[in-house]
Amino acid sequence: MTKEALLNQTDLFLLDLDGTVYLDETPIGSAAETLQALRVRGKQLVFLTNNSSKTEEEYRAKLIRIGLWGEGDRVYTSGMATISYLGRHFAGKRVYLVGTEALKREFSAAGIVLDEEDPDLCVLAYDVQLTFAKIKKLNAFLRAGKPFFATHPDDVCPTKDVPMPDVGSFLAMFERSSGRKPDLIIGKPFTPMGEELASFTGTPQAKMCMIGDRMHTDIRFAANNGMKSVLVLSGETTRETMKNFPDRPDLVLETINEIL
Repeated sequence: MTKEALLNQTDLFLLDLDGTVYLDETPIGSAAETLQALRVRGKQLVFLTNNSSKTEEEYRAKLIRIGLWGEGDRVYTSGMATISYLGRHFAGKRVYLVGTEALKREFSAAGIVLDEEDPDLCVLAYDVQLTFAKIKKLNAFLRAGKPFFATHPDDVCPTKDVPMPDVGSFLAMFERSSGRKPDLIIGKPFTPMGEELASFTGTPQAKMCMIGDRMHTDIRFAANNGMKSVLVLSGETTRETMKNFPDRPDLVLETINEIL
């Protein structure tokens, strides 16, 4: 697919964050100008992340701070998708949430009742405030057979120095300790995130394009949800390692700035 064809067929761009539009606190090249050019062409932009440890407000504040935010832009996290999914399919159910205090506030603000004693179901998010007490309690609920959801499957979270254990690593621990795998994972690359995005934005998935640096989350997500995809080589994936995955993006670019 040519760049022009992709632009003509896309109404909304889903933008992965670290490795795609910025590295830590630094925009990738002329990313600010590129994003503005997409807005001028009438494209909607949604900054999309699997990281459920931070809120929409925290991500928006960072994007404003480093100069990447524009009028009409939105943020969507796997935490937000999980809240939406539970509201749609499990309204009124009490939830034991392993997550940050910020995420707990988001769940409560959405009307989800959090219960640490006798929940109807359990949700595991990226909890950078994880304690052994939380691990012990979730493990007990899982062994008791409570329905089990995870916000996303990433094994590690990129950080400036050493990647840190993420939900996928936590899931491996709980599988060993409880014998349970999650009944459903919401975030990239799975379809619940795509379905909730379509509801959130009002845009058909066929009119969306996912831009990201990871084959197994970003590009697989697009393939699973009938979206177009652009792989950028400014983060995790190289032209050599992309051959190890079954999906093929519609475009492969050195950075997002080559899209125009």
